[in-house]
Amino acid sequence: MGWIMDTEAQATLLLVDDEPAILSSLRRLFRQHGHRILTAESGAAGLELLEREPVDLVISDMRMPEMDGTRFLEQVRQRWPQTVRILLTGYADVGSTIQAINRGEIYRYISKPWDDNEIVLTVRDALDHKRLEYENLRLSELTQRQNETLKALNAGLEQKVAERTAEVQQTLAFLEQAHQELKQGFLATVQVFSGLIELRGGKLAGHSRRVAEHARQLARRLGFDDAAAQDVLLAALLHDIGKLGLPDAVLDKPFNNLPAEVRAEVMRHPVKGAMLLMGIGQMKGVVPLVRHHHECWDGSGYPDRLAGLAIPAGARVLAVANDYDTLQMGTLVGRSLKPDEALAFIVENRGKRYEPAVVDAFFAYISDTRTVDVAELPLRPAQLKPGMALMRDLLHHDGYLLLARGHAMDAKVIEQLRNLESSEGRPLVLYVRQAQ
Repeated sequence: MGWIMDTEAQATLLLVDDEPAILSSLRRLFRQHGHRILTAESGAAGLELLEREPVDLVISDMRMPEMDGTRFLEQVRQRWPQTVRILLTGYADVGSTIQAINRGEIYRYISKPWDDNEIVLTVRDALDHKRLEYENLRLSELTQRQNETLKALNAGLEQKVAERTAEVQQTLAFLEQAHQELKQGFLATVQVFSGLIELRGGKLAGHSRRVAEHARQLARRLGFDDAAAQDVLLAALLHDIGKLGLPDAVLDKPFNNLPAEVRAEVMRHPVKGAMLLMGIGQMKGVVPLVRHHHECWDGSGYPDRLAGLAIPAGARVLAVANDYDTLQMGTLVGRSLKPDEALAFIVENRGKRYEPAVVDAFFAYISDTRTVDVAELPLRPAQLKPGMALMRDLLHHDGYLLLARGHAMDAKVIEQLRNLESSEGRPLVLYVRQAQ
């Protein structure tokens, strides 16, 4: 390309005029704008300079001896077409100017005497215009080369993509099959570990599986995502694995009836279970649930006396599911409770041992599955609804009658009961018939 200037280079200007004073004036004007200036006092001298020097822009006078501006600029256009051409005319010869424009394809003409600001701006615009043309040409050539390269690269690409896609799909199928086999093997191993606990016989038989089903249903009702629900299920199956080393006699006795030293040993089973599972990568989310399934909402549990939201969400679910079954087994309090009595215990300890939201979800789950006599429901005041009728007398903790059997609940009575429970700081449990 004949035109070599880029956006970083210093522009070279060639000034052609047969009057030295004009050349001197133009030189002073453009040098202060950082341009490199060449001058010639005739068209022939200008052509000789162009032979030796790369020039970005020419300003030529129209009237010069031997070779006028029209002929000079026409030669420049033919031999150096990338050089910008500006005509400087000092007489009102419209015909000559039009001829110069047509033959020399000049960028612009400027009349003498010129305005300094106007001629500087004209030159600046001309150079900017050519820079854009140059950059567009450069980018066009670059794009063409890149398109040709891309065309060459795309030759046969569809076939290569198809082959690679088939390979990837086959690999994914193998990986999916391997993943399913690993998953099935892992779950089978969990079932084996869970079965080891139940092989001890006695009251532990079937306990882990029942707790797992309750916990799974609770997690679903509480909106756990699939991964969290899976962790809850696995933790439920393995929550008692730390009891493997305990004697059979200890496992079948109510926790509250055990001697202090034996009770302390039993209380270590969540930590032991967590330690047993800690080395299994897939159990990362299960370990904290096993460790903390005996923590209480009010901070009175073990092993770390966590309270409230500091207890992992899955452990809060597992605590309710585990205690509901343990109460019926008779290994938590002094006797085996019936299902409705176990549910009443859970409800009564809402906000104490158990998270309120988990209790409410568990109550709804038990009611829906009809595993207790739902004609008589144990409820706290916050769960009462207008229209429910008392199935038993409601006695105050000091022994006097608050409400008689058969009393129908309304909004005012429910509000009074809620205020009474709140002011005394003790739970109220009412046995009611559901509203029809």
